Amino acid sequence: MKLLLTSGGISNTSIHNALEDLLGKPIGEASALIIPTAIYPFPGGAGMAWQAICGAAKSPLCGLGWKSLGVLELTALPSIADDAWVPTVQETDALLVWGGDPLYLSHWMRHSGLADLLPSLRKTVYVGVSAGSMAATATIGETYPEPPRGSVEALTSEDIVFATPQGDISRLLVTAQGVGLVDFAVIPHLDNTNHPDASLANAEQWAARLPVPTYAIDDQTAIKVVDGGVDVVSEGHWKLFPVT
Repeated sequence: MKLLLTSGGISNTSIHNALEDLLGKPIGEASALIIPTAIYPFPGGAGMAWQAICGAAKSPLCGLGWKSLGVLELTALPSIADDAWVPTVQETDALLVWGGDPLYLSHWMRHSGLADLLPSLRKTVYVGVSAGSMAATATIGETYPEPPRGSVEALTSEDIVFATPQGDISRLLVTAQGVGLVDFAVIPHLDNTNHPDASLANAEQWAARLPVPTYAIDDQTAIKVVDGGVDVVSEGHWKLFPVT
């Protein structure tokens, strides 16, 4: 499987060109499925899912002019026959995995059966946005003032929660297993004013808790992965934290 792991979607020309390079054709000639599942644990998640699907979200993804676009809702898959959805996934050019809660998303990727299917999709491009990128990795490191209900229920006995003071706010750093499509971790939204906890200093502290190399990337950066080879595509800034 080919991957384009982003923080803010297809946000600039360099990332757009990287996506078309992975697809092997223009976006206008490619099919895609949007996976909105990660956004549901948050208040207003249903509306935010609709914004993503109809291309009205700030992060450019569904509104790029795809030849065809469908919705793959992971929470529905365990209740339907595999032959109702597996061929559709196998035939699509790109899976657009939306942001939200990475723990909830990785849980449903496994529980739905999608995680088991993904390694066999040699030509498909996995396009992650924020949590969609984090869930694809070997290890997730995410912070919360208090994890939403869906996140707590997705935790396993192997997951670890650290109390980490961030200024005047005590946040929880949760480390958990992703679905393991790549052998590194991703911290998105680096130095984004809408994500004040994702500063470079905090990212360095979080990365020190993770057992794998960690990329901290801003919304103008993406990580392109083909056959295990990793390239960073950026018109912004990023930093790789090796394992210490």
